[in-house]
Formats: sequence, structure tokens, C-alpha cells
Amino acid sequence: QVQLAESGGGLVQAGGSLRLSCAASGRTIAGYVMYVMSWFRQAGGKEREFVSGISWRDGSTYHADSVKGRFTISRDHAKNTVYLQMSSLKPEDTTVYYCAAGEVYGSWSSLSNYDYWGQGTQVTVSS
Repeated sequence: QVQLAESGGGLVQAGGSLRLSCAASGRTIAGYVMYVMSWFRQAGGKEREFVSGISWRDGSTYHADSVKGRFTISRDHAKNTVYLQMSSLKPEDTTVYYCAAGEVYGSWSSLSNYDYWGQGTQVTVSS
């Protein structure tokens, strides 16, 4: 089992920045070649959508079109932690952000490809 703990959410004005963290604990993931850690978000009444993902092995990344150029995802092997640096935030970025992890052989944006999920952290962007 892998446990994921998100932190870093909060309230920020439009145009501002926030950094989310997702710390993984439990079973080691270092040996899993296809391990991916990603961020999703879900607004009330809507489907959970993919935001950004990173390969644990080689650090390759993938971002949703809606956040390209504004969000950056990175990882720290020593801390078993993934970060989502969010800049130029917009009111429409307001929602709960979830960290996810799993061995992904298909689409990184598909929820069913992830085995583990965090509890979520709220991000609110005021206009």
C-alpha cells in the first residue's frame, strides 16, 4: 500500500502562485519502472480531470492544455514527494486538487490507471 498526503492548498489572488506537495509513504515505489504520479482536480458536480503527471523513473512530464505554461510538476526522490508549482492562477483553477499514483501503462489522464489517491487539498483563487 502507498499512502499519499497532499499539502499546500489555500487562498490566493488571481495571478498569484501556490505550490502543492504530495508525499508518498508506505511501499517503496523506486523499483517500479512505469510508476507515475499525477495531479487531478475536481470541481463540484464535474468529473475529476487530469492536470499534470510525472514519471517517477525519468522525470518526463505531461500537462493538460488548460495549465500548460502555468503549472510545473517536479519530483524529489529522496523525499518521495511530488510538487505542483502553480503560477498565473485564475479563478477557474479554484477546486480540490488530488494526488494520484500508480503503474501507468496507458493514458496518464485516465483515472482508472491509478491505484492510490490522496484526500485532496482545496485551492481557491479570488478575482
